[in-house]
Amino acid sequence: MLTMRTTLDIPDETYRQLKIKAANEGVTVRQIVLRGIQNELEPSRATGKSKRFQVPVIRSSKPGTLNLTNEQIEEILAS
Repeated sequence: MLTMRTTLDIPDETYRQLKIKAANEGVTVRQIVLRGIQNELEPSRATGKSKRFQVPVIRSSKPGTLNLTNEQIEEILAS
């Protein structure tokens, strides 16, 4: 794969946040920037169509009420 080297001016605060995000994810700043560019180039984004999101169905013994902890919500969203 051929690559093109370029220069990009990023505001200091934005770059600081980018470095923190990269460190938290265990990836490089370059990987995050490329991921963002690739997401922008996806056909669904170019046409303005949003990706389909499927809402998880959660059963409850008392319909209309549901008591979940933050950890349970994160687990449901991750699956």
